[in-house]
Parts: sequence; structure tokens; C-alpha cells
Amino acid sequence: MIRAAAIAALLAAAIAVQVWRDRGWTAYEPATPVMWLRAGPAIKKMSLGFDPLLADIYWMRTVIYFGQQRLSKVADKNYDLLYPLLELVTTLDPRFTVAYRFGAVFLSESLPDGPGRPDQAVALLQRGIAASPERWEYYHSVGFTYYWSYRDTAAAGEWLEKAAAVPHAPLWLRSTAALMRQEAGDRQAARILWVQLAESADNASLTALARSRVSQFDAMDAIDALNEAVWRFEARMGRPARGWNELIQYGVLRRVPTDPAGVPFVFDTFNEDVRLSEKSPLFPLPTGLETQPVKPPS
Repeated sequence: MIRAAAIAALLAAAIAVQVWRDRGWTAYEPATPVMWLRAGPAIKKMSLGFDPLLADIYWMRTVIYFGQQRLSKVADKNYDLLYPLLELVTTLDPRFTVAYRFGAVFLSESLPDGPGRPDQAVALLQRGIAASPERWEYYHSVGFTYYWSYRDTAAAGEWLEKAAAVPHAPLWLRSTAALMRQEAGDRQAARILWVQLAESADNASLTALARSRVSQFDAMDAIDALNEAVWRFEARMGRPARGWNELIQYGVLRRVPTDPAGVPFVFDTFNEDVRLSEKSPLFPLPTGLETQPVKPPS
């Protein structure tokens, strides 16, 4: 008994030292880019029953690692340890929901903001399904990944149907699956998926990310509407508008338009269109989902 208590005390002390080190005055930088312990089953055996605590520690290190790589100024960013870290966390705690769902978002982020590995995101979520097949959220996240990263509406619809088939899954999954099957407009379908993710996420940071994405789609819709107004003015006046003030003067707009974050849109008089300000927290907007209205002939 005394020996076990001593081992537990030493393990707790080691974890405390590691947390203190990770939260030190300078950003955590491993001595080498290689993980010292990769074998999750081996670590699980050595954890002496502290699996969930170790999973929390390694999850914090995963978030720190991803954040450092994402914020790094180097041209050739390296995210090679991201999946092994997530694999380790979910081996230690197979029911670590945040690690599966948030980790999948990390893995799916395109370069340079992430590794651009949606295949690993799907693999991670399938580990979650194997551990907790009753969690419809994992099936939903797989469908989300297929749609968002691959634009594969058929696969997305298939996975959303699997999510809908899980007992006690919400009814809206069936309608969303049908929307995927119909290959609806990209932006509309993407908005619906992000709204659903915001409503079903069990993590504040993931919810905030999803809401930010929805705001980006709102900004894209606003830009389309503003461009139509700008081009109607040009067709009517026979010349481009000279800026927001002129559009307000002629009653086209009531005030300088702002994006959902409250930052004024930029009216590019040279290119004769409206765009999101680089100062906006919503910048840059997602690519591949543009539905720019057709400019009328002058």
C-alpha cells in the first residue's frame, strides 16, 4: 500500500512539473521533434489508473503544439506530431469527446493553418465511433469532414444518414442528409453544417469556431447583396460609384455597411466591387464557396 501511494505521489508530482513547464514564461519547445512516448497502450499500462488525468495532460500539450505550429512564422510548418498526439490522448481516454471532434477540426484545417489531413480526421473520428458507437456526433463530424474538406456530398449524406440512424439522434439529421443527397448549393449546405456543429458542440472553443464560420457565410451573403447594389447604381448612372458616401447620398444605402463582426466592408473603387476588410476577425473568408452575382452589362 505504501509503495503504491509513493508511486502515485511521484506520478502526480511529475505531471505537475510538466504542466508548470508547459505554462512557463516561454512557449513550450520539445528538445527534439520526436515524441518521447508514442505507444498509447504502453503508457496506459504505466499510468496506474490515472488514464483520464494523463489524457487531459496530453490533450493540453496537443492544443499547445497545434497552436504553436499555426502561429509560427516559418514558411514550412510541420504538423507531423498532431495525429500521434491525438491518437495517444484517445488511447488513454477512448471517450474523450472533445479530443475526437476538436482534433478532427485541427486535422482538417488546410495549410498553413493546419496539416490539411482530412483523411486523418476521418480516421480519428472512426476511432471514436469504435469506442462509442452510440455517439451520433462522431458520425455527423465524419459527414461534415467529407463535405467541408472534400466537397463530397454523396459521402457526407451517407454519414449523416448513419448519424440519423443512431438511437436518440436529432431529427434534423435526416433533413440535412437529404440536403446532401440533393447536392444543394454549397454555401447553404455548409452554413447548415456549421450551425449544427455550433449547436451540438460540447466545447466552448469549438462552438466559438463554428459560430465564426457562420458569421463568415453571413458576410459573404452581405457582400453579394452589396455588389448587386453597387452594380445597379453603375448601370443606372452610367459610371461607377465613387465610394460609400455617394451611395448613401443617392439613397442606395443608409449607412456604411459593416460585416457581422462590426468592421466596415471595403469598397474597392478600382475593381468596382465590395470585399471583406483584412482588419476583420472574419478575414480571410472560406474559398470554394463563392456564388458571386453576375455583373449586369453597363
